Amino acid sequence: MKEETLVLEKSSSISLKKTIFLVCKRLFDIVCSLIGLIMLSPVFLITIIAIKLDSKGSAFLIQKRIGKNGKEFDFYKFRSMVLNADKILFEMLEKDEKIRKEYEKNKKLHNDPRITKVGKFIRRYSIDELPQLLNILKGDMSMIGNRPYLPREKEDMGGFFSEIVKTKPGLTGYWQVSGRSNNSFEKRLELEKYYSNNMSLKLDIKIFFKTFKAVLLKKGAK
Repeated sequence: MKEETLVLEKSSSISLKKTIFLVCKRLFDIVCSLIGLIMLSPVFLITIIAIKLDSKGSAFLIQKRIGKNGKEFDFYKFRSMVLNADKILFEMLEKDEKIRKEYEKNKKLHNDPRITKVGKFIRRYSIDELPQLLNILKGDMSMIGNRPYLPREKEDMGGFFSEIVKTKPGLTGYWQVSGRSNNSFEKRLELEKYYSNNMSLKLDIKIFFKTFKAVLLKKGAK
């Protein structure tokens, strides 16, 4: 009986710590996203104008992405590719075996011909990710979390899926500060599974400060 009581007390303590952590995490998300949207508004304006001058179409890309517990949400990003990028990708995968193998391994292309001139610049400095601050403010995402995966990538995630969707997707995360596009898709899944199962204030702080270094050095950005 005494042992059962100790187990329950320990479980209750862990649950309370997790609740406090999640509340603090959400408050941090709200404050950071609001400050970011206000301070970076000139960057938003310049980027929108640059994209519109460089290529036809909307300056924003809105896609369905996989959120916490597998629920899909509308994901915001600055458009860095030509219009109909997905259609062009599928055509390339059908015609070129080398491109198909590269995409199957990394879910990205090293020299992607769909990326516009402005797109290359905003990707290099992670400017294309800034509209995700709106997703964070809405509560679909967090400042720190796993990558917001495309619905079509669910099957490729295999057994990692249930582990990764335990948490909200993030603007930055363990994968982004651990090599980003330099990692294979399989390695990315392993890193994000680790984050889901070891999420903590200490780890979030570590990722937060490492993000600045990764962005400044443009490490793995493509």
